[in-house]
Amino acid sequence: MLELRPNCECCNKDLPPESTEAHICTFECTFCTNCVENIFNNQCPNCGGNFVNRPIRPVLALKDNPASINRVLKEHGCTSNT
Repeated sequence: MLELRPNCECCNKDLPPESTEAHICTFECTFCTNCVENIFNNQCPNCGGNFVNRPIRPVLALKDNPASINRVLKEHGCTSNT
């Protein structure tokens, strides 16, 4: 099951479960639309994979399967892949 991480790993923007701005790679690295498009050119800086829109978990499903509360931030900040 997806963790639904609560923030962008780059800029720390809040990305609640209902956010349409959350993007994930195959390892669930989570970034906002701005960082994906303008910093990383749709390539994950952690694994090199591409991003897809993170699915939105229905509110009723969140009751038994809540989103993660653990914030993840890139330790050395964000840099472009180019």
